[in-house]
Amino acid sequence: MILKKFNLSLEHKISEFKKIIEVDPDKSISIRSFIIGALSHNISFVKNVLESHDVLSTINCLRKLGVKIKKIKPKNYLIHGKGIGSLYAKKNTLLNFGNSGTLARLLIGALSTTPGIEIKMQGDRSLNKRSMKKLIDLMSKFGAFFVPKNKFNFPLKLISSEMPIGIKYKAGVSAQLKSAVILAGLNSSGNTTIIEQKKSRDHTERMLLQNVHAIKIGNKKKKLIKVIGKEYLKPININIPNDPSSAAFFTALTLLKKKSSLKIKNVGLNQTRIGFYQLLKKHGAQIKFENLKKQNNEIRGNIIVKSSKLKPIRASQNYYVNSTDEYPILFIIASLTEGTSFFEGISDLANKESNRIIEMQKILKQIGVKSNFTNDKIKIYGSKNININQKIFVPNLGDHRICMSTFILAILTGANTMITNFETVFSSSPSFLKIMKKLGVKFEIH
Repeated sequence: MILKKFNLSLEHKISEFKKIIEVDPDKSISIRSFIIGALSHNISFVKNVLESHDVLSTINCLRKLGVKIKKIKPKNYLIHGKGIGSLYAKKNTLLNFGNSGTLARLLIGALSTTPGIEIKMQGDRSLNKRSMKKLIDLMSKFGAFFVPKNKFNFPLKLISSEMPIGIKYKAGVSAQLKSAVILAGLNSSGNTTIIEQKKSRDHTERMLLQNVHAIKIGNKKKKLIKVIGKEYLKPININIPNDPSSAAFFTALTLLKKKSSLKIKNVGLNQTRIGFYQLLKKHGAQIKFENLKKQNNEIRGNIIVKSSKLKPIRASQNYYVNSTDEYPILFIIASLTEGTSFFEGISDLANKESNRIIEMQKILKQIGVKSNFTNDKIKIYGSKNININQKIFVPNLGDHRICMSTFILAILTGANTMITNFETVFSSSPSFLKIMKKLGVKFEIH
């Protein structure tokens, strides 16, 4: 699927608002549901799927691997599972992951231990720049080969392991790498053991929890995940909650816009995804979660937000793992909050859709906000007196989070802003502009 490119300009402040909205479905869970459904037996049913570019790339890749996927009505899909080790494609079939690092890492995890796989892989311009070295090193331990040797970015060729053996892995902050190891372990001989030193998002484990014979999770001081290879996986039946990362942008807007309030309905509130909200509440944000309930091993509920007087943000490295996607919008909040904010342990932001540290510093500089990045820590010197005389310009970075964050900055300050290739936002949040219109935002598409 090729998205039609367009630029977007803004030059008006948003007026105060009091609204109820529903953001797009969760992208992480949507992508995982198709991959795990494909590896399970029989027919899986998934409701409230995010129908974005990244998820459509997932569906297209799985269909090339022989998986029958049927859309029965908008956002509802049937996945005819093939079982672990049963994905197949002709030699040198090309899989295009588009902009999705999640899809790339998780599907490569599953394919690395699927015998008989010899495929070519690529992404879009942004994904092709991102290093896959950590993933390649991990999958090589299972016996997979990647060609050319010592090349760590797409395009690449994957030759799967014919006799994969389970590994031991000490997981860091990346939920995608952890998930890739879990999926690779499902079709490996013996057991795969993962020791999680910092608890990253855990949707993959939760989705597999019904298969107690295939995955066991121990929670002591450090979370231990044990994957028992070559076991039968039951089909899944999931109703996907809405995305807390998409909700974060509307939360930020409400907090910073005086005399405004928002209710965001049916949002996934998994403990590994709400670092953004916990951090802001600690610094004066009026945020409440209500109507909490558990469904498909995931907590969901409504988010109630009211405009607030925030203190400068102090974010230790412990917040990074549970709010990684929200750091660009956190930098915007910090820039519009009086005083010095700092964020520690953020060096991994350099290997996202763009180098989010450098690119966000460039945007803040355009409105006269100083920032300083040294020793894995950024300081942002926030001010309420923003210079809006200079135009904000965002080049084509292929980074949806930066586009959305700059959009929020523009409508809060009234700065004349041009964001190129805004269509990249549709990779995660196709309803973003529609919701903004509902809130009264004026913008022009070019």
